Amino acid sequence: MPNHDRLLVQIVLLGLLGAGLWVMAPFISALLWGAILAFASWPLMRLLTRLLGGRETLAASLLTTLWILLVALPLVWLGFNLADHVRDATTFVRDVQVDGLPDAPAWLGGVPLVGPRFVSWWDTLDHQGAALLTTVKPYLGQVGNWLLARSAQIGGGVLELTLSLVFVFFFYRDGPRLAAFVLRLLERLVGDRADYYLGLVAGTVQRVVNGVIGTAAAQAVLALIGFLIAGVPGALVLAIVTFMLSLIPMGPPLAWVPATAWLVWQGEYGMAVFLGIWGTFIISGVDNVLKPYLISRGGDLPLVIVLLGVFGGLLAFGFIGLFIGPTLLAVAYSLLLDWSRSGPPATPRA
Repeated sequence: MPNHDRLLVQIVLLGLLGAGLWVMAPFISALLWGAILAFASWPLMRLLTRLLGGRETLAASLLTTLWILLVALPLVWLGFNLADHVRDATTFVRDVQVDGLPDAPAWLGGVPLVGPRFVSWWDTLDHQGAALLTTVKPYLGQVGNWLLARSAQIGGGVLELTLSLVFVFFFYRDGPRLAAFVLRLLERLVGDRADYYLGLVAGTVQRVVNGVIGTAAAQAVLALIGFLIAGVPGALVLAIVTFMLSLIPMGPPLAWVPATAWLVWQGEYGMAVFLGIWGTFIISGVDNVLKPYLISRGGDLPLVIVLLGVFGGLLAFGFIGLFIGPTLLAVAYSLLLDWSRSGPPATPRA
């Protein structure tokens, strides 16, 4: 009879756990982001708590306010600037529809062999511009719907970011107690190896955060230098866009390639060549050197495990998979190593 009572209690606990996960499902992503942000900046939280005489709530409030100033407000500012650029692009399209394209640049006709043909195509496109706009007008509604859907996704991302900044306050304030709770759960599951696996997860997340965020920051700074040298307007806005795009694979070219094309359009061919070379070898090239170094630095896991986790997690879970993927592979790799080492000794051959 006691066994039946124990089984009933376990079923009830599993049911409660499932119901709790169901309730928390809409906030899982924001909770993960808040936990990653709090963990990555925990040394700063510890230092601030010590400076404030151990007042954890005050330190958590100040640090959360700092994140809001550093993350949320720049995103709002970036949104207003992007709205201005979209308005400028709309004005340009309307001017082209009314006045036609500007005259073909003089250098276009000087291109060997194909220059005159390019100029002819330019003039033809200029004469047929109104007809072309009339032809593509039925598709503009579909483009608008696509942009509206993307805007809704961006709005959802901003809401998720806001929730993560709210959650990070509680992770700061209750971090030590949460860590002790997780350690007790791991001790029930894996016994004496709980400290090792907790340190493994913490170290993997820390290295991935350093690699991803550090590389994105370096690419943004290098992009800002290149934009300022080339004289591209809105260099700071483009640098912030580069930082955000650097968080995804092959993202930075989406910032510096249009800037290079704008320089060509303006006739700044020397600066366009400079920015193209700077973007290819400096802005995008630093990703292939700095990110693997930062991710593998200070760890004993094979670099290929971490890199496969980064890119596989990105494909499987979206952007949050950048941190979930390598953590899962690191834990699985370590579990397999422990299991293989704790097996029965091999029988010596006669």
